[in-house]
Amino acid sequence: MEPIIIVLIILVVLVFIALIKTIQVIPQASAAIVERFGRYTRTLNAGLNIVVPFIDTIRNRIDLREQVVPFPPQPVITQDNLVVNIDTVIYYQVTDARAATYEVASYIQAIEQLTVTTLRNIIGGMDLERTLTSREEINAALRGVLDEATGKWGIRVNRVELKAIEPPTSIQDSMEKQMRADRDKRAAILQAEGVRQSEILRAEGEKQSQILRAEGEAKAAALRAEGEAQAVRTVFEAIHAGDPDQKLLSYQYLQMLPKIAEGDANKLWIVPSEIGDALKGLSGAMGNFGAMGGNNTPAPNVPAQERREKPSID
Repeated sequence: MEPIIIVLIILVVLVFIALIKTIQVIPQASAAIVERFGRYTRTLNAGLNIVVPFIDTIRNRIDLREQVVPFPPQPVITQDNLVVNIDTVIYYQVTDARAATYEVASYIQAIEQLTVTTLRNIIGGMDLERTLTSREEINAALRGVLDEATGKWGIRVNRVELKAIEPPTSIQDSMEKQMRADRDKRAAILQAEGVRQSEILRAEGEKQSQILRAEGEAKAAALRAEGEAQAVRTVFEAIHAGDPDQKLLSYQYLQMLPKIAEGDANKLWIVPSEIGDALKGLSGAMGNFGAMGGNNTPAPNVPAQERREKPSID
């Protein structure tokens, strides 16, 4: 009985192994290549799949999702004979699992080498300045070449990115000095422009201030002149309203003479011709005043010259 039990156990184990090999579960976004006696039979898609155990074998399982592969820096010579190191990143996706398995031995290595050679051809036709400023152009050219070459491998290159472009150290120092000089130049220009704008604003402010000051002085002078004119007009009207005689006017004129002579700057002042008539009127008025005081004795006949020099107002 023991040999029979052993045989049954072996049969059960074999059946269990056969069932495991018969049922193949493929995850989502994956594919598996099935070979029968070393020959490609079919491609298993995602889900539950049945294969013939011990006859069909799984050759390769391939991830159909988009993959990201960074490549190490590669030295590339530009058109002006400068060596730059360029890091690249490739975004690709397997579209045909069969072609990716049988058309190329290692599609990752093939993509890397194709990227390096294509990159050298593209950069070789550009100088350093254009290389540093034409990333989009380089990416587009590199992607076009890779997508065309990898199509027969069942691979689609979605994007190619240049992660870094490193020029030689001496070139980097020169570029930094140039950039520093450009920044200093722009700063000096901006500072000069600021000073110029400030001076313009200050000049405009002074101009407006002088204009306003001149307008204020002009208005003040006009108002002052108008006030003086009004005062003269008022005095003139008051004099005419009072109807003064020649004697009063002569007396007021004589009172104003000391004020006219005041000041150190008045070295010369002109006596108007009307002062003689005023003095005559004032002399007559004073004579009449003496006569009204009770002194009826006529004044002696003194020559006119003496009376002018020694006037008597008794």
